[in-house]
Amino acid sequence: MLKENQRIFNVTMVVLDACICLISMVLAFVIRFNVLDGGHDRIGIVYYLRLMVLVIPFYFLLYQYFGLHDSFRSKALVSEIGKIVQANMVGSIFIFVLVFFLKEVNVSRMVVVLFAGMNTLFGSIERVAIRKILRRLREKGYNLKQLLIVGWNQASGEFYDKIMLNRSLGYDVCGYLSGQPENVGKRNLPYRGTFQDLSNLLENKEIDEVVISLDYDEFPELEEIIDTCEREGVKSSLLPFYTKFLPTRPYIDVVEGMPLINLRRVPLDNLVNGFLKRSFDIVASLLGLVLLSPVFLGVAIGVKCSSPGPVIYRQTRIGRRKREFTMYKFRSMSTENNADMTTWGTRNDGRRTGFGAFLRKYSLDELPQLWNVLKGDMSLVGPRPERPYFVEKFREEIPLYMMKHLVRPGITGWAQVNGWRGDTSIEERIKCDIYYIENWTFLLDIKILFLTIFKGIVNKSEDL
Repeated sequence: MLKENQRIFNVTMVVLDACICLISMVLAFVIRFNVLDGGHDRIGIVYYLRLMVLVIPFYFLLYQYFGLHDSFRSKALVSEIGKIVQANMVGSIFIFVLVFFLKEVNVSRMVVVLFAGMNTLFGSIERVAIRKILRRLREKGYNLKQLLIVGWNQASGEFYDKIMLNRSLGYDVCGYLSGQPENVGKRNLPYRGTFQDLSNLLENKEIDEVVISLDYDEFPELEEIIDTCEREGVKSSLLPFYTKFLPTRPYIDVVEGMPLINLRRVPLDNLVNGFLKRSFDIVASLLGLVLLSPVFLGVAIGVKCSSPGPVIYRQTRIGRRKREFTMYKFRSMSTENNADMTTWGTRNDGRRTGFGAFLRKYSLDELPQLWNVLKGDMSLVGPRPERPYFVEKFREEIPLYMMKHLVRPGITGWAQVNGWRGDTSIEERIKCDIYYIENWTFLLDIKILFLTIFKGIVNKSEDL
């Protein structure tokens, strides 16, 4: 039943995308020649609609190539929207090339650009709306994918807990197989037999996917389990017992035909990605320093009048590749008895001045770090840097803590917009930092910046 629903869903997505392409072209034409003062239309809308006879099939192939018609049950929305943007950029180039070969010089380039922009916008809105609809349906028990877990261990237990906690993913687990009944705690998960019972269970066609989670001593069974799934035409996935060592998006290198799993692939190690992020940092920080200069002046006067001492507070932090750098802040504390290098700030820190509490509440004390970004010590977005004392302390206490130094630290980050800032859990903050490092995209940076503007500026605690 789920496979039939998936086919219907795929066809529906194709039809909707085709309609969006057509509507976007019509609107682009109307905006260009009826709304904007764009001059005289020489070829008429009929020509643009004829173009769509070739453009829509090409877009279908593009969307197939980018996986935009696949099930997005486990895909991130940001990643999908990023693919829509890429597809429309390629599509625009195709339209320009197509018009060139058709030798029609009167096609408006503005219409093509507007078409790409609106097709991206409407396509993104479509994906968001469909996700919300499917989430509601799945929460009510519809459109569920039936999973069977083969093998039971800590990894499979955590997997079961996570998918049951988030019912909007649309998974339901019908049981597990193991050499013998295991202690599954309070989980409502039936024991369906041993590994040898897999074939009979798959023949009943009640199972949509098999999740294989074997311990190291059960690996001799792996080949037979995979063969059984493939013989019955059921998709299988591997959930290794060593998942805690794997990144969220593993990258596989191939050496002489042998696959090697890269445990810590960092997208920002790519020269193009690094150049794009650094270029954006330079332009944005420079604009920020210029546009916010009146704010800098007002805050500087406020700091100077609130208590004696320097306006700018300098502090040593650990940045990329574990190198020390001087980070700048507007001073928010009195200069007396300031043991700031080894003292963990708290929400009710008595060292704060009255004006300093205001600065911290609205994160205005962080503004001088735009200079750190321009210099290259920091980025607009990234893991927050920490003081040397706490780096040495946390590297022994928090798993993967030192991985945050693979990239430039940031003024804001994924952890901060998710509420892990100030006097909060370091473990959860590091999980967010690792996720950001392994899943970086330029669109993710933009998303974090927008989230910072709308919900991350007001600081309910203290950002250390």
